[in-house]
Amino acid sequence: MKKSDLKRAKPEEVGIPGKAIARFMERATTELNSLHSFMLLRNGKVAAEFWWHPYAPEHPHLLFSLSKSFTSTAIGLAISEGRLKINDPVIGFFPGKRIPGEISDGLKAMTVRHLLTMTSGHGKCSLEGVKKNKFQGDWVKQILEEPVIHEPGTHFVYNSGATYLLSAILNSVTGEQLLDYLEPRIFSPLGIQGAKTEKSPDGTHVGGWGMSLKTEDIAKFGQLYLQKGKWEDKQLVPESWVKEATSFQVSNSHAGKFDWAQGYGYQFWRSQNNAYRGDGAFGQYCLVMPDQDAVIAATSGLQNMQQILDLIWEELLPNMKKEKISVLDKYKYITPCMPKASGAYSSPLASKLNGKSWKLSDNPGKFNEAEFNFDGSGVRLKLGTEQRTETLTASYGDWKYGQIHLENDSARCYAASAGWISDKELHVFICCYEQPFNVVLKCLFEHGNLTMDMKFNVTFWSGPWPMITGKMKV
Repeated sequence: MKKSDLKRAKPEEVGIPGKAIARFMERATTELNSLHSFMLLRNGKVAAEFWWHPYAPEHPHLLFSLSKSFTSTAIGLAISEGRLKINDPVIGFFPGKRIPGEISDGLKAMTVRHLLTMTSGHGKCSLEGVKKNKFQGDWVKQILEEPVIHEPGTHFVYNSGATYLLSAILNSVTGEQLLDYLEPRIFSPLGIQGAKTEKSPDGTHVGGWGMSLKTEDIAKFGQLYLQKGKWEDKQLVPESWVKEATSFQVSNSHAGKFDWAQGYGYQFWRSQNNAYRGDGAFGQYCLVMPDQDAVIAATSGLQNMQQILDLIWEELLPNMKKEKISVLDKYKYITPCMPKASGAYSSPLASKLNGKSWKLSDNPGKFNEAEFNFDGSGVRLKLGTEQRTETLTASYGDWKYGQIHLENDSARCYAASAGWISDKELHVFICCYEQPFNVVLKCLFEHGNLTMDMKFNVTFWSGPWPMITGKMKV
């Protein structure tokens, strides 16, 4: 075991009945639509850890806005090194060509602290201009051009653009990008390897989203904060920063309810029960519970993120005892796994459809042609554009692993399974096991026509994915 590895213990050894964890797991599986991984630390030891196969310990998972807490940590370290001050004006970090020609009083007054607390004065997320420009161009310039309608420091608005500015500021004062800066200071001492992130067009690590880490890496980060910035015998993050960053700095009661209305620190949310957390879209969590000496790391594909927190408060929190306990009741953990596609392993139509191509209607992936190939083990779907061909392979009754590019994005790792719901309808379940997204692809073949319907477990948009139709090519 490496020095940076987390130690393991039985739940009862750290004061948690295993039956409570088993009950939590059962409810998570039956009541939540998609939990992907879960790790519970108590007294610095891993008391429970589960992955819903094909999610696995060795796979990183996209963190979305949980990335923000890592950006905050980097800013805290840079402040401790004298690279900047928390009350420095934002516009002082960027050359004139990136600053609007007419600088408003609000922009003049905006400081690093305002970015950290999401009180920059913007009326909405300041990425609006970046989105309109399809994420091209100079993001700093576009964000600084957004109207500052509130006096900075007076109004909480959740704002990923503010976090991007923090990452850009870090680069301007250190000459390093976010992950490169964190590597020797946090990642290496904690044994975190292979961290990845998205970048803006000029190479800046986006900071507010886009990081990917393993579940145990998230747990280590939470444990570092629980230990007030100390790891083994070394103070990695100043204790004063940990206290400030995770304390109530501003009110956000107007912006939500339950665990989203308990206050906000420096890119950390306050939670119920005197806990705090970093979190990301669809349920990516690093939850720290100081009163219980506990950390929970979880990755998910949940549209309602409050669900998992409610389950923690109901099933785990009341069962965290101070002393080691005996095993009182027998219990058995479920075997967590994502559901494979149901249905038959063959269809009378398969041989007739084998190798046939369809011309597709307009679709977000820009694919203009589809070809299906069947054999006794599964299906291979080729999707073509004028520039490229992507292939998705699914197995009957089991997972088939691969990579595919969709919507002109980066490669998505997937595991897919398939089954015939009827002679005419094929279902393919696609699990993007490094992301929260799972897709059910329904393919209906009738009279030479093809209908492809995609249903996502979670989305950033409302309404269904556009239906794709196809006509068999002769």
